[in-house]
Amino acid sequence: MIAKLIYGDTCQGTLKYVLGKEGMRIMGYGNTFSQSISPKFFGSVLHFQGQRNATKNRYAHISLNLPHGEHLDDNTFLKISMEYMENMGYGEQPYVVVRHTDTEHEHVHIVTTNVKENGQVLGIFNSHRRSMATRQHLEKKYGLYEAPTTKRKEQLPIHRLPELQFGMDAEKGTRYYLQDVLNSINQKHKMRSFDELARLVKPYHIEVKTTKNETGRIGVKYGLDNQKGYRTNFINGSEVHHNLSGPKLQKVFDVHSKSKLLPMHRKRLLKQIETTYDLFRTIHPQELGEVLKEYQDIDIKLDKKEETTEGFTIYDKSMYVFRARELSRNIRMQNRLDIFGNDNAPTQIDTESKQFKLEMQKLIKEALTTSYLQSSKQQGLLSEHIMTKNFGDILPSLMASKKHNFLERYLQRNQRTELRKALGNTFPMVRQRLYELETKKEQETLESKFKLIGKVLKNKIFNVGTEQGSVRLLFQALGVKYHDNQLSFTNSDRHTIPVKLGKLSFPKEMENYVSTGFVRQNHLMFQMLTEQSSDNSPKLTATAMFLPMIFPKLYKRMNPEFKTQYESLALSAYIKDAERRHSPFEKSAKDYIALFNAKGFYFTIGEEGFKIKSIYTRNESAHTLPRRTSLYLSSIPNLTETLKEQRPVINNLVEDGRNRLENLWSGHLMERGVYSKVAFMLTAEKVYPNLHREMVQHHMDNGLRESIIVASERQSSIQQNYVLRKGAYAISSILGGSSTKTEDMYNGFKDEFTDFTKNKRKSRGMGLPC
Repeated sequence: MIAKLIYGDTCQGTLKYVLGKEGMRIMGYGNTFSQSISPKFFGSVLHFQGQRNATKNRYAHISLNLPHGEHLDDNTFLKISMEYMENMGYGEQPYVVVRHTDTEHEHVHIVTTNVKENGQVLGIFNSHRRSMATRQHLEKKYGLYEAPTTKRKEQLPIHRLPELQFGMDAEKGTRYYLQDVLNSINQKHKMRSFDELARLVKPYHIEVKTTKNETGRIGVKYGLDNQKGYRTNFINGSEVHHNLSGPKLQKVFDVHSKSKLLPMHRKRLLKQIETTYDLFRTIHPQELGEVLKEYQDIDIKLDKKEETTEGFTIYDKSMYVFRARELSRNIRMQNRLDIFGNDNAPTQIDTESKQFKLEMQKLIKEALTTSYLQSSKQQGLLSEHIMTKNFGDILPSLMASKKHNFLERYLQRNQRTELRKALGNTFPMVRQRLYELETKKEQETLESKFKLIGKVLKNKIFNVGTEQGSVRLLFQALGVKYHDNQLSFTNSDRHTIPVKLGKLSFPKEMENYVSTGFVRQNHLMFQMLTEQSSDNSPKLTATAMFLPMIFPKLYKRMNPEFKTQYESLALSAYIKDAERRHSPFEKSAKDYIALFNAKGFYFTIGEEGFKIKSIYTRNESAHTLPRRTSLYLSSIPNLTETLKEQRPVINNLVEDGRNRLENLWSGHLMERGVYSKVAFMLTAEKVYPNLHREMVQHHMDNGLRESIIVASERQSSIQQNYVLRKGAYAISSILGGSSTKTEDMYNGFKDEFTDFTKNKRKSRGMGLPC
């Protein structure tokens, strides 16, 4: 089911269309004193209630659309419509639900007002996100086909074209079709002129006419003409929708045309297209779109007049639309007959070109890096890995590369063997260059870590020192180690920096394995705490919230003033990620609060607006929500009661002992789809996720249930073997056998990111009890 929402400041035209359609059926009214009122009376009620506030978005026009082939009876469709309106916050507003039969797919229209009886306006913040969550909820509840949740790049369907009849009244179908297409085109592209608009809507049988009066005011009219006996009168843009009038669109066009980013997009595209031309000897015109899409991820459409290809139009990821001649005359097909001159010539790469040689070098670099990242142990640094590899070692990674497949596809058969030889000959030179480049990067990285350690110690962010060797906790958290007055990377001694700290009393078995991902986050966090980060620095991710769990001994020594600063930064990063993950389940502002409550976060309100706190941080640590989010939450009816309802949820988590970061981490892994790790934490470690029931159910249905079954069977087998080994050990003790060390249970959580016992377990396989 697809839901569409359109807001406006009038309702008369919408009601005329919705209630005037031939074959329409009024299925029911919402929040009216009777179901037997006349459409005219309902229109008056809706109009007068909407006029009680001067907001531009007084009225809402919603359509619920089923996919082709899906059928619902009137009673069920009405029930779904009323549940949709309740979840979207229109439960107490007057509305009408009308079924239309003018298209190939079943759909209903709902017209209502955003103005309440007391003249206040409903909070329609995040309405499209809430609509998506509500729609998904109803699809599951009523067994409907699930609509896609990601953006689709294909063109709009044209089946919504009104019935074919000449001279059709604009108010009986055309207007809604024009709204549907024009609004979608406006959202999809950053248009800069009426000519561009006319080209983009032409495939939908829409014609655009512009006028200019004596004062220079531009007007626009829209009409339909499918050139098959169906044509409508032209309609003024303001009658279609107030945002589709000439002056309104001209303002939008001016903003897009004056954007400072526009020249940058042009320059980038020109470079990408010229690079493509440099790689090929010939390109068949019909294959240019496929070549640009695969090689540069550029979407184009050939401009044809009858059977002649006149050029191409670029639909850029920036949402701008460019014609080839707008970027440069040199990339037009007519001006590059050396590449496009022979329509019969197949598309072929120029193996003698400079660009081809560059592509081979890129392939080898990518294969060397990929083979390192995909290696199971990842021992040593990338520079060390590079010099241990020969050409045969990287062949599997190279052959699996999309770039390699792309190059091979556009080579002649007899050239494919030559490609392998050319890559082999190029390999030594590329390997040496990459080795030198990575060596320089690694040295600079180690030096930056050394400087950062100095900053952290100077600012006294942590209470660590050299007397008891606690400074090694700081070294470990940044992925470095100290030995014999030298600082080096934890997993390599290749690069060193002299650091005269003397002999430190480190433990015999240092916790020396830490995930590189968490080391990077920790490094960034320290930079932010010491004010070394910049706008161009990488951003914190949700994993910053879990740093105290990964480095518990270090963060226990964090000084209070920095603890508050860290927790605020970590909360901010986690909340941004959580909001994105909540969107498929967030049907209302109350859901926003409930989803966070289930994770152990709660909201307070004060003079600065809403703040969010957590059971994992100290009470004074908080993150202030943006103004728009605060307004969104303020729209909740009985807000005070809703905030009070947080207490039992939060108290239950604390009383159950689920105020540990491990419980939040289990839920975070579940949201990321790492079900095998979650299943192990549930079955072996008894760590239960802090996550809303609806989200848990979604993941159970999505594969978590099967993972839990596998983990349970594995755990049962482990326990049986454990008992047998215990029995064998008892017999061995009675007979005077040597003792063994206490077994360490395999820890799925540690193994995920920070298994400090990896070095000790090398002889134990997976680290299971032995």
